[in-house]
Amino acid sequence: MTDGRARGPFRFEVLAVDGATSARRGRMETSRGVVQTPAFMPVGTQATVKTLLPQEVRATGAQIILANTYHLMLRPGLETLVAAGGLHRFMGWDGPILTDSGGFQIFSLASNARVREHGVAFRSHIDGSRRELTPETAVGLQLGWGSDIVMALDHLVGLPAEFASVRDATERTHRWLTRCVDAFADAGGEQRAALFGICQGGMDPDLRRESAAAISAAAVAGSAIGGLSVGEPKPVMAEMLEIVAEILPVDKPRYLMGVGSPEDLWMGVARGVDLFDCVLPTRLARNAALFTPEGRVNIKQRRFAELHAPLDPDCDCDTCTRFSAAYLHHLFRAGEVLGLRLASVHNLRFLANQIEVIRRAIEQSSFVSAQASFLDCYRPVVRADDA
Repeated sequence: MTDGRARGPFRFEVLAVDGATSARRGRMETSRGVVQTPAFMPVGTQATVKTLLPQEVRATGAQIILANTYHLMLRPGLETLVAAGGLHRFMGWDGPILTDSGGFQIFSLASNARVREHGVAFRSHIDGSRRELTPETAVGLQLGWGSDIVMALDHLVGLPAEFASVRDATERTHRWLTRCVDAFADAGGEQRAALFGICQGGMDPDLRRESAAAISAAAVAGSAIGGLSVGEPKPVMAEMLEIVAEILPVDKPRYLMGVGSPEDLWMGVARGVDLFDCVLPTRLARNAALFTPEGRVNIKQRRFAELHAPLDPDCDCDTCTRFSAAYLHHLFRAGEVLGLRLASVHNLRFLANQIEVIRRAIEQSSFVSAQASFLDCYRPVVRADDA
Protein backbone atom coordinates (compact mmCIF):
# COMPACT_ATOMS: atom_id res chain seq x y z
CA MET A 1 0.00 0.00 0.00
CA THR A 2 1.08 3.59 -0.61
CA ASP A 3 0.96 6.41 1.94
CA GLY A 4 -2.37 7.33 3.55
CA ARG A 5 -2.78 10.87 2.17
CA ALA A 6 -6.15 11.63 0.60
CA ARG A 7 -6.16 13.50 -2.71
CA GLY A 8 -8.64 14.91 -5.20
CA PRO A 9 -12.00 16.58 -4.48
CA PHE A 10 -12.36 15.20 -0.96
CA ARG A 11 -11.29 17.11 2.15
CA PHE A 12 -11.88 16.62 5.87
CA GLU A 13 -10.92 18.80 8.80
CA VAL A 14 -11.61 18.61 12.51
CA LEU A 15 -12.96 21.94 13.72
CA ALA A 16 -13.41 21.23 17.44
CA VAL A 17 -12.80 18.44 19.93
CA ASP A 18 -14.66 17.92 23.18
CA GLY A 19 -12.23 18.09 26.09
CA ALA A 20 -13.86 15.37 28.19
CA THR A 21 -14.59 12.78 25.48
CA SER A 22 -13.39 11.85 21.99
CA ALA A 23 -16.30 13.71 20.35
CA ARG A 24 -15.26 15.71 17.27
CA ARG A 25 -16.88 18.45 15.24
CA GLY A 26 -15.73 18.41 11.62
CA ARG A 27 -16.27 19.48 8.05
CA MET A 28 -16.18 17.04 5.13
CA GLU A 29 -15.96 18.44 1.61
CA THR A 30 -16.93 16.50 -1.51
CA SER A 31 -17.33 17.59 -5.12
CA ARG A 32 -21.11 17.68 -4.58
CA GLY A 33 -21.20 19.63 -1.37
CA VAL A 34 -20.03 20.04 2.20
CA VAL A 35 -21.11 17.74 5.03
CA GLN A 36 -20.95 19.07 8.58
CA THR A 37 -20.00 16.30 10.98
CA PRO A 38 -21.07 14.44 13.02
CA ALA A 39 -23.68 13.50 10.44
CA PHE A 40 -26.34 10.84 9.98
CA MET A 41 -26.90 9.46 6.48
CA PRO A 42 -30.44 8.31 5.62
CA VAL A 43 -30.37 5.04 3.71
CA GLY A 44 -31.60 4.99 0.12
CA THR A 45 -30.67 1.37 -0.50
CA GLN A 46 -32.28 1.03 -3.92
CA ALA A 47 -31.85 4.66 -5.04
CA THR A 48 -34.69 5.85 -2.83
CA VAL A 49 -35.24 6.66 0.83
CA LYS A 50 -38.43 4.66 1.12
CA THR A 51 -41.68 6.64 0.64
CA LEU A 52 -39.95 10.05 0.49
CA LEU A 53 -39.10 12.52 -2.27
CA PRO A 54 -35.48 13.73 -2.39
CA GLN A 55 -36.55 17.25 -1.39
CA GLU A 56 -38.39 15.83 1.61
CA VAL A 57 -35.25 14.00 2.69
CA ARG A 58 -33.22 17.18 2.25
CA ALA A 59 -35.78 19.16 4.29
CA THR A 60 -35.21 16.89 7.27
CA GLY A 61 -31.63 18.16 7.43
CA ALA A 62 -29.94 15.31 5.58
CA GLN A 63 -26.72 16.38 3.86
CA ILE A 64 -25.62 13.04 2.44
CA ILE A 65 -27.38 9.74 1.79
CA LEU A 66 -26.34 6.12 1.33
CA ALA A 67 -27.14 3.67 -1.45
CA ASN A 68 -26.04 0.07 -1.86
CA THR A 69 -23.86 -1.58 -4.47
CA TYR A 70 -25.36 -5.07 -4.11
CA HIS A 71 -28.89 -3.86 -4.80
CA LEU A 72 -27.98 -1.39 -7.53
CA MET A 73 -25.83 -3.89 -9.45
CA LEU A 74 -28.78 -6.29 -9.52
CA ARG A 75 -31.46 -3.71 -10.23
CA PRO A 76 -31.45 -1.45 -12.25
CA GLY A 77 -27.81 -2.30 -13.11
CA LEU A 78 -24.80 -0.26 -14.12
CA GLU A 79 -25.83 0.22 -17.77
CA THR A 80 -29.15 1.79 -16.82
CA LEU A 81 -27.53 4.11 -14.28
CA VAL A 82 -24.89 5.23 -16.76
CA ALA A 83 -27.54 5.82 -19.44
CA ALA A 84 -29.50 7.92 -16.94
CA GLY A 85 -26.50 10.16 -16.37
CA GLY A 86 -25.42 8.58 -13.10
CA LEU A 87 -26.99 7.68 -9.79
CA HIS A 88 -27.55 11.28 -8.65
CA ARG A 89 -29.54 12.24 -11.74
CA PHE A 90 -31.38 8.91 -11.79
CA MET A 91 -32.76 9.40 -8.27
CA GLY A 92 -32.98 13.18 -8.27
CA TRP A 93 -30.56 13.78 -5.39
CA ASP A 94 -27.95 16.47 -6.00
CA GLY A 95 -25.98 16.10 -2.76
CA PRO A 96 -23.21 13.66 -1.88
CA ILE A 97 -23.88 9.91 -1.97
CA LEU A 98 -21.93 7.20 -0.18
CA THR A 99 -22.37 3.69 -1.56
CA ASP A 100 -21.73 0.60 0.52
CA SER A 101 -19.74 -2.08 -1.26
CA GLY A 102 -22.34 -4.81 -0.87
CA GLY A 103 -20.41 -7.12 1.43
CA PHE A 104 -23.02 -7.10 4.18
CA GLN A 105 -25.91 -7.67 1.77
CA ILE A 106 -24.17 -10.66 0.19
CA PHE A 107 -23.77 -12.07 3.69
CA SER A 108 -27.39 -11.39 4.66
CA LEU A 109 -29.43 -11.67 1.43
CA ALA A 110 -27.70 -13.63 -1.30
CA SER A 111 -28.01 -17.39 -1.54
CA ASN A 112 -25.20 -19.87 -2.08
CA ALA A 113 -22.51 -17.24 -1.50
CA ARG A 114 -19.00 -18.63 -1.99
CA VAL A 115 -16.13 -16.51 -0.75
CA ARG A 116 -12.80 -17.08 -2.42
CA GLU A 117 -9.65 -14.99 -2.52
CA HIS A 118 -10.67 -13.63 -5.92
CA GLY A 119 -14.05 -12.44 -4.70
CA VAL A 120 -17.57 -13.60 -3.89
CA ALA A 121 -19.75 -15.72 -6.15
CA PHE A 122 -23.42 -15.75 -5.24
CA ARG A 123 -26.97 -16.09 -6.51
CA SER A 124 -29.20 -13.04 -6.69
CA HIS A 125 -31.97 -13.01 -4.11
CA ILE A 126 -34.21 -11.52 -6.85
CA ASP A 127 -34.01 -14.04 -9.68
CA GLY A 128 -31.40 -16.60 -8.65
CA SER A 129 -28.97 -15.54 -11.36
CA ARG A 130 -25.29 -16.23 -10.79
CA ARG A 131 -23.26 -13.13 -9.96
CA GLU A 132 -19.77 -12.25 -8.82
CA LEU A 133 -18.38 -9.32 -6.87
CA THR A 134 -14.66 -8.72 -6.52
CA PRO A 135 -12.74 -5.80 -5.00
CA GLU A 136 -12.11 -4.50 -8.50
CA THR A 137 -15.72 -4.76 -9.69
CA ALA A 138 -17.03 -3.23 -6.44
CA VAL A 139 -14.86 -0.17 -7.02
CA GLY A 140 -15.64 -0.04 -10.73
CA LEU A 141 -19.40 -0.18 -10.18
CA GLN A 142 -19.38 2.59 -7.60
CA LEU A 143 -17.21 4.86 -9.71
CA GLY A 144 -19.28 3.96 -12.76
CA TRP A 145 -22.53 5.35 -11.40
CA GLY A 146 -20.87 8.32 -9.74
CA SER A 147 -20.58 7.66 -6.01
CA ASP A 148 -18.93 10.44 -4.03
CA ILE A 149 -17.66 8.06 -1.34
CA VAL A 150 -16.73 4.55 -2.48
CA MET A 151 -16.53 1.74 0.06
CA ALA A 152 -13.96 -1.03 -0.25
CA LEU A 153 -15.26 -4.58 -0.43
CA ASP A 154 -14.98 -6.38 2.90
CA HIS A 155 -15.58 -9.92 4.12
CA LEU A 156 -18.11 -10.19 6.93
CA VAL A 157 -18.86 -13.39 8.83
CA GLY A 158 -21.86 -13.98 11.01
CA LEU A 159 -21.40 -14.05 14.75
CA PRO A 160 -20.89 -16.02 16.86
CA ALA A 161 -18.11 -17.63 14.85
CA GLU A 162 -14.88 -19.46 15.48
CA PHE A 163 -11.87 -17.20 16.02
CA ALA A 164 -10.15 -18.67 12.97
CA SER A 165 -13.08 -17.73 10.72
CA VAL A 166 -13.16 -14.15 11.99
CA ARG A 167 -9.39 -13.87 11.65
CA ASP A 168 -9.41 -15.20 8.09
CA ALA A 169 -12.22 -12.84 7.07
CA THR A 170 -10.45 -9.88 8.66
CA GLU A 171 -7.18 -10.65 6.93
CA ARG A 172 -8.98 -11.16 3.62
CA THR A 173 -10.64 -7.77 4.11
CA HIS A 174 -7.15 -6.24 4.36
CA ARG A 175 -5.93 -7.99 1.21
CA TRP A 176 -9.06 -6.94 -0.63
CA LEU A 177 -8.48 -3.37 0.52
CA THR A 178 -5.07 -3.39 -1.18
CA ARG A 179 -6.76 -4.44 -4.41
CA CYS A 180 -9.47 -1.80 -3.97
CA VAL A 181 -6.83 0.90 -3.48
CA ASP A 182 -5.04 -0.22 -6.64
CA ALA A 183 -8.28 -0.42 -8.68
CA PHE A 184 -9.34 3.01 -7.42
CA ALA A 185 -5.98 4.51 -8.41
CA ASP A 186 -5.94 2.78 -11.80
CA ALA A 187 -9.38 4.24 -12.58
CA GLY A 188 -8.35 7.75 -11.55
CA GLY A 189 -10.88 7.57 -8.74
CA GLU A 190 -9.19 10.21 -6.59
CA GLN A 191 -10.19 12.85 -9.15
CA ARG A 192 -13.87 12.02 -8.72
CA ALA A 193 -14.47 10.44 -5.34
CA ALA A 194 -13.06 9.25 -2.02
CA LEU A 195 -12.29 5.65 -1.05
CA PHE A 196 -12.97 4.43 2.50
CA GLY A 197 -11.56 1.24 4.01
CA ILE A 198 -13.52 -0.92 6.45
CA CYS A 199 -12.21 -2.09 9.82
CA GLN A 200 -13.40 -5.57 10.76
CA GLY A 201 -12.32 -8.02 13.47
CA GLY A 202 -15.53 -9.19 15.07
CA MET A 203 -15.58 -8.74 18.84
CA ASP A 204 -11.95 -9.71 19.35
CA PRO A 205 -9.89 -6.77 20.67
CA ASP A 206 -6.62 -7.90 19.09
CA LEU A 207 -8.18 -8.43 15.67
CA ARG A 208 -9.84 -5.03 15.91
CA ARG A 209 -6.48 -3.42 16.70
CA GLU A 210 -4.82 -5.20 13.78
CA SER A 211 -7.59 -4.18 11.43
CA ALA A 212 -7.56 -0.55 12.57
CA ALA A 213 -3.81 -0.46 12.01
CA ALA A 214 -4.21 -1.90 8.50
CA ILE A 215 -6.84 0.68 7.59
CA SER A 216 -4.69 3.45 9.05
CA ALA A 217 -1.77 2.47 6.82
CA ALA A 218 -3.84 2.36 3.63
CA ALA A 219 -4.19 5.08 1.01
CA VAL A 220 -7.81 5.77 1.86
CA ALA A 221 -9.62 9.01 2.63
CA GLY A 222 -11.70 7.66 5.49
CA SER A 223 -12.08 4.80 7.96
CA ALA A 224 -15.29 2.82 8.28
CA ILE A 225 -16.01 0.54 11.23
CA GLY A 226 -18.00 -2.50 10.16
CA GLY A 227 -19.28 -5.67 11.78
CA LEU A 228 -20.86 -3.94 14.77
CA SER A 229 -24.52 -3.46 15.69
CA VAL A 230 -25.11 -7.05 14.61
CA GLY A 231 -26.66 -8.23 17.86
CA GLU A 232 -23.77 -7.79 20.29
CA PRO A 233 -24.47 -6.09 23.67
CA LYS A 234 -24.16 -2.31 23.57
CA PRO A 235 -21.20 -2.27 25.99
CA VAL A 236 -19.28 -4.57 23.63
CA MET A 237 -19.90 -2.24 20.71
CA ALA A 238 -18.69 0.68 22.81
CA GLU A 239 -15.56 -1.27 23.78
CA MET A 240 -14.71 -2.05 20.16
CA LEU A 241 -15.15 1.61 19.22
CA GLU A 242 -12.84 2.71 22.00
CA ILE A 243 -10.20 0.25 20.83
CA VAL A 244 -10.20 1.37 17.20
CA ALA A 245 -10.53 5.08 18.03
CA GLU A 246 -7.08 4.98 19.61
CA ILE A 247 -5.58 3.75 16.33
CA LEU A 248 -7.56 5.20 13.41
CA PRO A 249 -6.14 8.44 11.95
CA VAL A 250 -7.44 11.56 13.67
CA ASP A 251 -7.33 13.56 10.44
CA LYS A 252 -9.71 11.27 8.52
CA PRO A 253 -13.46 10.78 9.02
CA ARG A 254 -14.63 7.74 10.96
CA TYR A 255 -17.83 6.07 9.82
CA LEU A 256 -19.74 3.61 12.03
CA MET A 257 -21.75 1.45 9.66
CA GLY A 258 -25.35 0.42 10.30
CA VAL A 259 -25.96 2.40 13.50
CA GLY A 260 -28.82 4.87 13.78
CA SER A 261 -30.71 4.81 17.08
CA PRO A 262 -30.60 8.15 18.93
CA GLU A 263 -28.83 6.76 21.98
CA ASP A 264 -26.21 5.05 19.80
CA LEU A 265 -25.47 8.29 17.94
CA TRP A 266 -24.55 9.93 21.25
CA MET A 267 -22.51 6.88 22.28
CA GLY A 268 -20.66 6.74 18.97
CA VAL A 269 -19.88 10.44 18.81
CA ALA A 270 -18.48 10.27 22.36
CA ARG A 271 -16.00 7.70 21.03
CA GLY A 272 -14.87 9.71 18.03
CA VAL A 273 -17.31 8.67 15.28
CA ASP A 274 -18.14 11.26 12.59
CA LEU A 275 -20.60 9.48 10.27
CA PHE A 276 -23.50 7.08 10.78
CA ASP A 277 -26.08 5.34 8.61
CA CYS A 278 -28.96 2.98 9.27
CA VAL A 279 -32.33 1.90 7.92
CA LEU A 280 -33.67 1.93 11.50
CA PRO A 281 -35.35 5.37 11.64
CA THR A 282 -37.36 4.89 8.44
CA ARG A 283 -38.05 1.20 9.07
CA LEU A 284 -39.36 1.99 12.55
CA ALA A 285 -41.44 4.80 11.11
CA ARG A 286 -43.13 2.48 8.63
CA ASN A 287 -43.99 0.25 11.58
CA ALA A 288 -45.57 3.06 13.62
CA ALA A 289 -42.60 3.58 15.99
CA LEU A 290 -41.68 7.25 16.32
CA PHE A 291 -38.90 9.00 18.19
CA THR A 292 -39.73 11.55 20.89
CA PRO A 293 -37.52 13.22 23.56
CA GLU A 294 -38.88 10.68 26.05
CA GLY A 295 -38.17 7.71 23.79
CA ARG A 296 -39.83 5.65 21.10
CA VAL A 297 -43.62 5.46 21.05
CA ASN A 298 -46.11 3.42 19.08
CA ILE A 299 -48.40 5.92 17.38
CA LYS A 300 -51.08 3.23 17.04
CA GLN A 301 -51.58 3.18 20.80
CA ARG A 302 -55.03 4.21 21.96
CA ARG A 303 -53.65 7.07 24.05
CA PHE A 304 -52.88 9.03 20.86
CA ALA A 305 -56.39 8.77 19.38
CA GLU A 306 -57.54 12.07 20.92
CA LEU A 307 -54.21 13.90 21.18
CA HIS A 308 -55.03 16.89 18.97
CA ALA A 309 -51.56 18.34 19.30
CA PRO A 310 -48.19 17.57 17.73
CA LEU A 311 -46.56 14.32 18.77
CA ASP A 312 -43.47 16.37 19.70
CA PRO A 313 -44.33 20.06 20.30
CA ASP A 314 -40.66 21.03 20.10
CA CYS A 315 -40.04 19.30 16.75
CA ASP A 316 -39.88 21.54 13.68
CA CYS A 317 -40.47 18.83 11.05
CA ASP A 318 -43.31 19.14 8.55
CA THR A 319 -45.18 16.36 10.32
CA CYS A 320 -45.20 17.96 13.77
CA THR A 321 -45.77 21.51 12.53
CA ARG A 322 -48.76 20.57 10.36
CA PHE A 323 -50.43 17.49 11.82
CA SER A 324 -51.57 16.15 15.18
CA ALA A 325 -50.70 12.90 16.88
CA ALA A 326 -54.37 11.97 16.57
CA TYR A 327 -54.12 12.34 12.78
CA LEU A 328 -51.01 10.14 12.61
CA HIS A 329 -52.80 7.60 14.81
CA HIS A 330 -55.76 7.64 12.41
CA LEU A 331 -53.56 7.19 9.32
CA PHE A 332 -51.82 4.14 10.73
CA ARG A 333 -55.05 2.60 12.02
CA ALA A 334 -56.64 3.16 8.61
CA GLY A 335 -53.63 1.75 6.74
CA GLU A 336 -53.03 4.98 4.81
CA VAL A 337 -49.65 5.31 3.07
CA LEU A 338 -49.41 8.96 4.11
CA GLY A 339 -48.85 7.77 7.67
CA LEU A 340 -45.65 5.99 6.62
CA ARG A 341 -44.40 9.13 4.89
CA LEU A 342 -45.16 11.50 7.75
CA ALA A 343 -43.62 9.17 10.31
CA SER A 344 -40.48 8.80 8.18
CA VAL A 345 -40.12 12.58 7.88
CA HIS A 346 -40.42 12.93 11.63
CA ASN A 347 -37.92 10.22 12.55
CA LEU A 348 -35.29 11.54 10.15
CA ARG A 349 -35.77 15.08 11.41
CA PHE A 350 -35.57 13.89 15.02
CA LEU A 351 -32.16 12.36 14.34
CA ALA A 352 -31.01 15.46 12.45
CA ASN A 353 -32.06 17.61 15.40
CA GLN A 354 -30.12 15.36 17.78
CA ILE A 355 -27.06 15.67 15.56
CA GLU A 356 -27.41 19.46 15.56
CA VAL A 357 -27.57 19.43 19.37
CA ILE A 358 -24.46 17.23 19.42
CA ARG A 359 -22.53 19.56 17.14
CA ARG A 360 -23.35 22.62 19.24
CA ALA A 361 -22.44 20.76 22.44
CA ILE A 362 -19.01 19.86 21.04
CA GLU A 363 -18.43 23.46 19.96
CA GLN A 364 -19.43 24.71 23.40
CA SER A 365 -17.47 22.02 25.31
CA SER A 366 -20.70 20.84 26.93
CA PHE A 367 -21.03 17.40 25.33
CA VAL A 368 -21.02 15.43 28.59
CA SER A 369 -23.85 17.44 30.16
CA ALA A 370 -25.82 17.44 26.90
CA GLN A 371 -25.53 13.66 26.62
CA ALA A 372 -26.58 13.25 30.25
CA SER A 373 -29.65 15.44 29.65
CA PHE A 374 -30.62 13.33 26.66
CA LEU A 375 -30.17 10.02 28.49
CA ASP A 376 -32.11 11.26 31.53
CA CYS A 377 -35.25 11.55 29.37
CA TYR A 378 -34.90 9.05 26.55
CA ARG A 379 -35.98 5.42 26.76
CA PRO A 380 -35.01 3.36 23.71
CA VAL A 381 -37.72 0.68 23.79
CA VAL A 382 -41.35 1.16 22.83
CA ARG A 383 -43.64 0.26 25.70
CA ALA A 384 -46.26 -2.42 25.18
CA ASP A 385 -49.20 -1.37 23.04
CA ASP A 386 -52.10 -0.44 25.30
CA ALA A 387 -54.67 -0.64 22.52
